Amino acid sequence: MDFQKVAVLGGGLLGGSLALASMRRFPSCSVSLWARREETVGLARERGIEGATSDLAEAVSGADLVVLSTPVGAMPGVLAAAQSAGLSSRSLVTDVGSVKAAPHRSLRPLLAATGGVFIGSHPMAGSEQGGISAAAVGLFEGAACLLTDDDCVGMPWTDRLEAFWTGLGCRVSWLDAMAHDALVARISHFPHFVAAAAARVALERPADARFGGGGLRDTTRVAGGDPAMWAEIAIENRDALRGVLAEGLAALSEMLAMLDAGDQEALRHWLGEAKSRRDAAQIPSI
Repeated sequence: MDFQKVAVLGGGLLGGSLALASMRRFPSCSVSLWARREETVGLARERGIEGATSDLAEAVSGADLVVLSTPVGAMPGVLAAAQSAGLSSRSLVTDVGSVKAAPHRSLRPLLAATGGVFIGSHPMAGSEQGGISAAAVGLFEGAACLLTDDDCVGMPWTDRLEAFWTGLGCRVSWLDAMAHDALVARISHFPHFVAAAAARVALERPADARFGGGGLRDTTRVAGGDPAMWAEIAIENRDALRGVLAEGLAALSEMLAMLDAGDQEALRHWLGEAKSRRDAAQIPSI
C-alpha cells in the first residue's frame, strides 16, 4: 500500500472503522478523519483517531487517497468543498457508498473540472448500529469489496486502490457500476427491506418479541439500521431494486396460492428449493 496519506471524509460507522483499520494496517501512513460536528471529532479522538478534525483543509492537506464516507447524495457537495479547501488534483478519490452508478455520474464533472480521478468502492461491511461509537477496527476483515472503474482510470490507480482494500483484509472484485447496482439490489438491499417488512408484520405488537427466539432476532436484525440511510439507498437504486422486489412479491404470492389451495406438497417443494439455495450459498460469517 503506497498511499502516504488517507483522508476519510465522514465520521460515521464506516468512516470511523476505515480510519481505525487504516491506522492499524498501515502504521507508516498518515490518516485523517473529517467530520462536520465537533462532538463527532471529539468521540473519534477518544477512539484514538488523532487525525480527526472538523477542518476540511487540514483533513485533505497532503492526502493522495480521499475516501468519501458520507451519504451518496452528499458526496458531490463534500467533494466540491474538499476541492475548494485544497484537495490535490493528483489525489485518487473513492467512496464507500452502497450504490455506484450515482457517484460515478455526479462526481465525474467535478473531477473533470479540477483534476483528480475517481474509482468507486463498496466494502460489503456494516452494522445495524451507526455512528463513530460503533466503529470497529476489524469491520473490513474478510469482507467482500466491490470496485468500479467506469471512468476508465486504469493502472496504476486501480492496482493501488485494490492493494489498499486488500491490505485492510477485504476480498476485492471488479464490476461495472450498473452490474454492481443490480447485484447489491438482490443480495443486500432486498434482504434489508424483507427484514423491515418482517419487523413491521411480526412485531406489530413489539411486546410479543419476548416470546420469540433466534429466528425472529436474526430475521429482523438489520431492520434496526438507519431509516434515512436506507431510504436514500432505495431511491438511488430504485431501478434495480424495483425488479427484485417484484420477484419477492411474486414468490410470496405463490406461497399464498398454495395456502389457499391447501397444497402441502407444492409448499414443501417451494420451501425445499429455498433450503437448497441457502445450503449451497457460501455467505461470509462476518
